[in-house]
Amino acid sequence: MHGPYHPKDGSGGKSARRPACRPLGSSAWEGRAGGRRAQVPRRRLAWAVSGEAARPGRRQLGLGAGMVRLRRRACLALFLCALFVLGALLALRTLKPPPDDPRRRRFPGPWPEEKEAKEAPAPADSPAPPVGAQPPPDRDAPSVSSSLHVFYYTWYGTPRFDSRYLHWDHVMVPHWDPKISASYPKGRHSPPEDIGASFYPALGPYSSRDPAVLEEHMRQLRAAAIGVMVLSWYPPGLADDNGEPSESLVPFILDAAHRYAIQVTFHIQPYKGRDDNTLHSNVKYIIDKYGTHDAFYRYKTSTGRRLPLFYIYDSYLTPPEAWANLLTPSGSHSLRNTPYDAVFIALLVEEGHKHDILSAGYDGLYTYFASNGFSYGSSHQNWKAIKAFCDSNNLLFIPSVGPGYIDTSIRPWNNHNTRNRVNGKYYETALQAALMVRPEIVSITSFNEWHEGTQIEKATPKKTLTRLYLDYLPHQPDMYLELTRRWAEHYSKEKEQWLM
Repeated sequence: MHGPYHPKDGSGGKSARRPACRPLGSSAWEGRAGGRRAQVPRRRLAWAVSGEAARPGRRQLGLGAGMVRLRRRACLALFLCALFVLGALLALRTLKPPPDDPRRRRFPGPWPEEKEAKEAPAPADSPAPPVGAQPPPDRDAPSVSSSLHVFYYTWYGTPRFDSRYLHWDHVMVPHWDPKISASYPKGRHSPPEDIGASFYPALGPYSSRDPAVLEEHMRQLRAAAIGVMVLSWYPPGLADDNGEPSESLVPFILDAAHRYAIQVTFHIQPYKGRDDNTLHSNVKYIIDKYGTHDAFYRYKTSTGRRLPLFYIYDSYLTPPEAWANLLTPSGSHSLRNTPYDAVFIALLVEEGHKHDILSAGYDGLYTYFASNGFSYGSSHQNWKAIKAFCDSNNLLFIPSVGPGYIDTSIRPWNNHNTRNRVNGKYYETALQAALMVRPEIVSITSFNEWHEGTQIEKATPKKTLTRLYLDYLPHQPDMYLELTRRWAEHYSKEKEQWLM
């Protein structure tokens, strides 16, 4: 910092001291020359008297030069300040969060540049979209594969659409051994910052009833080249322990899927009281109500028939003798060779279930679990033997692959079953293992089972005061959709080679 300003006269930096004007004849204006008084000419004296006040002195000249320098410094400082402000504004503009950033949900409404774009008039030759119409799928989107099925869940809810959070507030399931359970946290999660999942969805904790969410899910499925959505299904009025009935959503899901050339089949859950009699009613209900919809999936059998296909979760809970009443031609209330005949797929968990599935009259089996080694059926090393058993008994084998597994957000004691994603390598290993046995269909666990960390849906990095969620970094949020698309193409080419 500089001290107070002092004009200098060039004499060692001291201030110049000038005498004040004196009247004519003052001794200050009288010189001494040889002891005589020197006479001052009148013209010079006149200038001294009349012009001294008008002509600037050295002090005034020094002060003026200093003020000029001060003004220049002030102008330069103002210019630099303005330049800094402008640069800061430009930097902040570039920090606008991307469309799927959770910060946008805290500040709803369009951002400034988006508002300008929305308010810009449309070209005169572009027709206005009809009210309620949805945008068609991208023409550049890949064609879907009906041999690629993905398990899909509609049990999520938010206060806006469902009056409260559903499933995102999942309870922490206690261990069955009280001694072990005592060592782990209890209670429920508290959305939206704390959800019952180890990853955080790019859409945030959403409602399955939100039309915008449903549309975005269809776009993601189409981008992944998945041709069949396997819809988790409970009969009307029923739901799992943490959700509410959602069967009323099926018509909207079918309509949305049809817009994206995706088909829908059903994953019938083990509701209380499910047996061969109630499943008969379920199948009849689904086919009667949805069987004529263009998006209703039908599988072409080896005999050329096109039949509905149903996955039966936890099928082993019902004895094979009871299933045989429904699924064998001689059963007491058989569906075979009736308008409600279908392809029924049972869940294989233990090795012994293979023979139960065969005697029950099922048409095939699937493995569901994404944790390699968790069960006999989900272990990749067993798929070759399972496929051989199915081929020798005319059964359809549908291996299930997943990108990873982690359910410790709802089962904190179950970390021994966690399977890390390893930047997509776990998923690709599972897909490669499935293709090695040349399956007719491959199922993916899952599109959006967030509780068990098996989702391929877009996820986003998220950190709160109490939680740090897993994410797909250093890859993009659509990493697993892109991997699925690439493997769908590879699968299609492989199937062509198998046929040759």
